[in-house]
Amino acid sequence: MLIAAPASADTLREALARAYASNPTLTGQRAALRATDENVPIARASGLPGVNLTGQFNENAVQASNAFFNPERSATGIAQLSVPLFQGGAVRNGVRAAESRVEAGRANLRGTEANLFTNVVGSYMNVIRDEAIVGLNTQNVRVLETNLNASRDRFQVGDLTRTDVAQSEARLAQARAQLQSAQAQLVSSRENYLNFVGAPPGVLEEPPTLPNLPATPDAAVVEALQSNPQILAAQKVRDASRFDVGVARANRLPRVSAVAQGNYFNYLGSAPASATGIAQPNSQRTATTGLQLTLPLFQGGRPAAQVRQAQALQSQAIENVTAIERNVIAQARSAYAIWRSSLEVIASSETAVNANKLSLEGVRAENSVGTRTILDILNAEQELLNSQVTLVSARRDAYVAGFALLAAMGDAEARDLGLEGGALYDPTLNYRRVRHSINDFDSDPEPVPVGTSTAGSPAQNARVVRPQDPLLKTDVDRTPALTTGAASPNRQ
Repeated sequence: MLIAAPASADTLREALARAYASNPTLTGQRAALRATDENVPIARASGLPGVNLTGQFNENAVQASNAFFNPERSATGIAQLSVPLFQGGAVRNGVRAAESRVEAGRANLRGTEANLFTNVVGSYMNVIRDEAIVGLNTQNVRVLETNLNASRDRFQVGDLTRTDVAQSEARLAQARAQLQSAQAQLVSSRENYLNFVGAPPGVLEEPPTLPNLPATPDAAVVEALQSNPQILAAQKVRDASRFDVGVARANRLPRVSAVAQGNYFNYLGSAPASATGIAQPNSQRTATTGLQLTLPLFQGGRPAAQVRQAQALQSQAIENVTAIERNVIAQARSAYAIWRSSLEVIASSETAVNANKLSLEGVRAENSVGTRTILDILNAEQELLNSQVTLVSARRDAYVAGFALLAAMGDAEARDLGLEGGALYDPTLNYRRVRHSINDFDSDPEPVPVGTSTAGSPAQNARVVRPQDPLLKTDVDRTPALTTGAASPNRQ
């Protein structure tokens, strides 16, 4: 069973829960694991008794004239029971290989879950970041529009030159271009969120603090090597490939089966009388039991080729474990480095934002007494905007890298993230249900879609309702337009 999807997704936990319940990539991987579960009863079936019933009806259209016993028609029924006694280890190794691949499939499901959650966290933080950037750029455009109007008014009275106005116009045009780019990026981020979560984002809340982040990159690597689902899956596939070699070797070994067979003949009243006039029986029954030995002597080199092929695949699986270990180590160390550096960028950016706020206020005050130019104010405004964008980007990078680090360490499963709002998906339930199934006529209900479609969702827009820095609502140029043509230090 799955947890019920919430009605909205305004918190990170709600977004993760919705994706966990309805993302088609994850639900498809669950179905793939259920298909893998069936390989175990399929492998076991080769070692179980088999019963066959064969029926045949014959109508003798043309009869030989010299035949002493030639009935016109006959019906035959044969029942055969075959019990495998020895198959060279093929069944045992096949079952073990299938069981190992089931465990690998469970680890792959964990990896798919972690990748999905990482994508959800990334898209969630991208929306928050891009909403902040759009808000900052929107306020910047609004401030620069006010500043341009003030500059034009002051130019009319001779307090500023045409150069001052041109600088304000150029900066406003640049700000509008930046706003358009930020809005396009926000739309893209909201569409990605819709893709992973299955519902459009509302007013997203700030995410909670990430728990249990490692103190050093070495500690992250140690835990990743023990718990990363990609490594665990590769190790189980490697184990399965070793059993595959045993299955291939069994193809050149003897096989012994116990066989019991019963035959029933009926001539359907068409048995002719014997030469002495005695009627022949129209039906008879026979039964046989025994052992059947199959001893392969020559198969054209096929068994040897199958063994060599299985050994080559085993070698590939062994090397794949090493390759995945390398990749996971690189992921863990890289995520740790990005996380730590982003924390440093956050601290530096917070300092820069506070300093730029003071600088902007000071430049505005100095402009009001004529010791700063309009260009100085525009530059101070741009520096503050840049530092604020850097800050919100660094906060996003730190959180996403921290979560990617948890995923590399194998700590990004549903149970690790507190999604126990309902029953979590248990991959062992289906396995226990089908492992010992021997009913040839069993089947599951007709499959129906589980993942939700986004075809009916509206196209996302770049509207932002999140409040931003109130300082940027203040006009850049707070100097009132002069009523006379007196010169000022701003004149050029």
